[in-house]
Amino acid sequence: MLRLNRMTDYAILLLASLASRQGEVVTAGAIAAHTQLNQPTVAKLAKALVKAGVVRAERGVNGGYCLARPAMAINAAEVIEAIEGPIALTACVEGVEEPCETRHGCFMSGHWNEVNSSIKDALEKVTLDRLFNPEAMFPDTGQAELKPNLETAEAVSQKMS
Repeated sequence: MLRLNRMTDYAILLLASLASRQGEVVTAGAIAAHTQLNQPTVAKLAKALVKAGVVRAERGVNGGYCLARPAMAINAAEVIEAIEGPIALTACVEGVEEPCETRHGCFMSGHWNEVNSSIKDALEKVTLDRLFNPEAMFPDTGQAELKPNLETAEAVSQKMS
């Protein structure tokens, strides 16, 4: 059976949260609250997604995370590979660190790459904007959490002027 692990599901949820706030930099804590994932999980996933170029990290006081590209420009294969590694049904795929022990005498050697490539090609055609509707997944829940911080910042700036 072909199955993605739970962390990949969580990564899609994290990306949906960021997509619902397109153009905003969101803290790991806010993402955790928005998605109901724990903060260490969010941080671990965000790190892998940043490394893969799917998410961008901003440092500093107003730091956090945002999508590196619009959801329509990020595909499912990128996310899966960022979290799980190369897309492969078998261990005898090109580029694996530990190739299969029987690769030299196996009549299937090299033929699985065609299957693996077909699956990867199909996943590359599925973009994040087709996987979820952020507005339906997070109807105003995350925006309310950010409003007090924005209102506080506005109040402070008004007092200072």
